This record gives sequence, structure tokens and C-alpha cells, in this order.
Amino acid sequence: MEEAQKRPNIILILVDDMGFSDLGCTGAEIRTPNIDSIAKNGVLMSAMYNCARCCPTRASLLTGLYPHNAGIGHMGTNLGSAAYQGFLRNDSATIAEALRPAGYRTMIAGKWHVGGDFLSRDYDDWRPGEIDHPSPRQRGFDRFYGIHDGATHFFSPHYVMEDDARVDVPPSEFYFTDAITDKALDMIDESLALDQPFFLYLAHAAPHWPLHAHEDDIARYDRIYRHGWDKIRTARHETMLGDGVLQQKWDISPRDEDARPWDTVADPDWEAQRMAVYAAMIDSLDQNIGRVLTHLKTHNIYDDTLILFLSDNGGCAEFMAEDGWAQHYPDHHLDGRLIQKGNRPDLRPGNAYTFMSYDLPWANVSNAPFRLFKHWVHEGGISTPLLAQWPSGFKPRGNLHDPWHVVDILPTILQAAGVAYPDEIGGHAIQPTDGESFLAALAGKDQQREQPIYWEHEGNSAVRVGDFKLVRRFSQDWELYNMQTDRTELNNLAGRNQPLEASLKREYQGWADKSGVQDWGRLLPQLLAAWGLKSTEG
Repeated sequence: MEEAQKRPNIILILVDDMGFSDLGCTGAEIRTPNIDSIAKNGVLMSAMYNCARCCPTRASLLTGLYPHNAGIGHMGTNLGSAAYQGFLRNDSATIAEALRPAGYRTMIAGKWHVGGDFLSRDYDDWRPGEIDHPSPRQRGFDRFYGIHDGATHFFSPHYVMEDDARVDVPPSEFYFTDAITDKALDMIDESLALDQPFFLYLAHAAPHWPLHAHEDDIARYDRIYRHGWDKIRTARHETMLGDGVLQQKWDISPRDEDARPWDTVADPDWEAQRMAVYAAMIDSLDQNIGRVLTHLKTHNIYDDTLILFLSDNGGCAEFMAEDGWAQHYPDHHLDGRLIQKGNRPDLRPGNAYTFMSYDLPWANVSNAPFRLFKHWVHEGGISTPLLAQWPSGFKPRGNLHDPWHVVDILPTILQAAGVAYPDEIGGHAIQPTDGESFLAALAGKDQQREQPIYWEHEGNSAVRVGDFKLVRRFSQDWELYNMQTDRTELNNLAGRNQPLEASLKREYQGWADKSGVQDWGRLLPQLLAAWGLKSTEG
């Protein structure tokens, strides 16, 4: 194992629905010293892009392919084509499938969500591991602990698996963020005992709804958000400008048109409490990531571990209605008590017997200084800071502002591990990766991404070539922005440079045709019927 020991251990940390400005190192008032330390000891990439939604980003990140090429052009529902089958395609290879044959121990703790839909509330009907619901263990992972579907009750999860079997969790003294960290530390110890380098995919569910946090963590933020979303958002922008988080001193986008002025809010204390719980969930994430960092130091493997941290999309503006996604989750806690679902101002958010979200105005804060949210491919929906450190691999170098995409993470990890991208897995030929390694950029070299970057989700579409981004909301006109001078997308240049627009439209359409992108207007009725919903929240 002497040769394998020279390879870095790799930890890929993905959090869920966290906005660009939700970390201390990107301007937030939330306490995140452990996560911030990754940036301090390495690199903060301010222009890393995701795919605007949970499933597509996870598919893209794991395979180095754009979501449609990985099989998850929308979410987990099978919409009848290879690009929209809702689970990872056999002509894709996960990071784990590439690393395991090279001697790596491969492990996931947390949220899978790339293995089909799990919408039935009769959990005995669930069949993770079947051909259209592949599990982590079928896609290259030696160990798995966590959830297959998109969200969970943090105190009372409805379906948790360890490796290939469903496991029971205690009805008290359980919190999902803590539990997956416990398992992750155990997995690291197993790898050390086996004398193998490891790849750990620590795929958190927090701070995705429902709003659940420990009372002592909530108390830390009890009074902070009574100033309201306008002041908090402005303060974050000013902090990030002062700290050089952004490439330019771009103006902050206006408060979203669907967010009311704070002084007109009917229940300001309750609104402030919702954000306090959200902040507490991120605080808890940070504490648990701190446990991982301490564990690495204790075992003297900290310097030899490459750590990457990012979010799967921007802040989430979804309203947690009782008849929306909440209906797919249990009505009762594991201890038998009723769970009160929905954003109800008569209930204090955060405890185990509620099921709420923090809603659009606070998501507008999370995504400061950008526009729009999860689902959309304007900057608020697709921008995540990526933090990276590898003490024995590259030196701290502050902020890096060149644009990259989550498809680039697989090539970067494989290059760091000295592992070639596979031609085939299990007898299936594998598509060429869509990504480009940014390892040289992390190491301080003058490196920029060579290829354009593309997006499509629910008919929201975009392409970025160099400094220019062409973007549109579903069924609306294309907009054109110069990302160098206007990344907050306030000055629409559409109509001012017809040759450039035409070129970008051709570029986007060529990719969309090649990737199997379909008309969202035709897919939407099919999807809503499958979900039993009146809208596409989730």
C-alpha cells in the first residue's frame, strides 16, 4: 500500500440549498469558523457554478457530465428519455467508480438523490437498489449511510439506509446532520484500519427544509434577524465587498419583487425566528465539519487530505404549504406525536413537531448580491462559493474569480488522485467527461476554463462564453449580461449586439440538441401528474 498512501485522501462536502452569502467568509453573520478555515488555508472560488437544483447538481458533480448526459435533466421522475430518466445512466461513471479500482475506499454519508423518485408514502413499497433506483453501493461506493430521496425530517427521518438495508433510528436524541457525521468518522477509521486512501462524499441535507435545529443553536441567533431582511442583505453585501469576495464591486440587485418591505411584515418576530433556525442549521453544519477536520488532525492525515466544499444550488424560495411537498413526508414523529406541517405563524419554527421553510425573502438574503433562486439559472440560482484546501498539495492563495462548473470537480479529483477517467464501467462504454480539471488553478497556475458553460432546468436556460452570459427564464425572452462588469445581472444588453446574441444562441442550441434537452412546456404536465402537485416546488 506504500504507493496508494502517497495519494491524497479526498473529502467532497456538499451542502443543500445554501446561498452564496450564507458563510462567514462570504459575508454572513452566521458563525462558520470551520468552513471558513478551508478557504483561509486554501482557496475560495467565487465563481463556481452549480446546476440550479439538487438532483441535477449531484448527478453532474458525481459524473463530470451535464445533468442531461448523466440522466437527470430534471429530477427523479422518469419522463421517458435517456436525458430525463431520473437516475444515473449506465454510460456515466461516478467518482467512486473511477477511484475504487485504483485502490481507494469509497464512502458516502448523507443524501444520495440520484436514484429515481421515492414519492410513495408507503415506505414498504420502496425498492432502492432496483435497476431504475440504483443505490450508492451499485455506483461504486463501498459504504453508505443516509437517505435516498431529496429531503428528510432531521429529528425523525422516515427512511434511512446503511449500506443495502433500511435501519431504524431512535425516536429521540437524533439529528441527521450529527448522525451522518458520526458515520463519516467511523468510515474514515475503517479506511485507516484497512490502510487505504479514501474518498468520502459527505452529502449533507442541511440547510434544506424542513427547518429543524438544536435549541441551543437557535438561541445563538434569536435576536439577530429582527432587523429584517433588507438590513441583513445590505450588511452582507457590504461585508463581502470589504473582504474582496467578489471580483468587482458590483451593485447589489434590488430586493426581489415578491419580497415585501420588512416594515410591512405582519409577523416580524416569527419571520425572524424562521431565519434564526436556518442560520442554526448552517451553524450545526459548521460544527460537524469542524469535527471532521479535528478527526483528520488527530489521525495525522489533515495535510494529506484534499477537501472541497460547496452547495448544490442557491437559496430556496419554496413556500412549505401543507398540500405541497410536505404531503410526501410522515404526519407523525417516530415517538407518535403529530407533526404540524406548513409555514404557520402560530407555531414556533425549528422543533421536531413542525415542518417549515424559510421562504422567498430570506432566500433573497442568502443569494445576495445576486438575482433569483434555486430552480432559475440567473446567478442567484447557480452561484456557489467553492472552498478547497490540500495543505501538502497547494498553498493558500485567497480568492479565485475565474468561472468553473461542478462538471469540473470529477476531473479535478481524478487528477489529484493520479487516476485516469475510465473508458468503460461494468461492460458499459462511458461518455467523455464534460469537465475540465481546475487543479492547476488551485495550485496557483494561470488557468482558465476553455469550454463554454451551459445550463437548462425547467426551461430556464443559459450559456456563458468568456465574459458574456445569455440567460432566460422559461417562456421569456433571452437576456444578455457582461459578467465582468455586471455579474448581478442588472444591465440587460439584449438587442445591443445582435451578432454576439446570435452566436450565443447557436452555441446554446447546439449543446441542448446534443444533450437531449426537451421543451419544458411539454414535459411539465407529465411531471405534475406524476407528482400529484399543482406547482413545481421541491
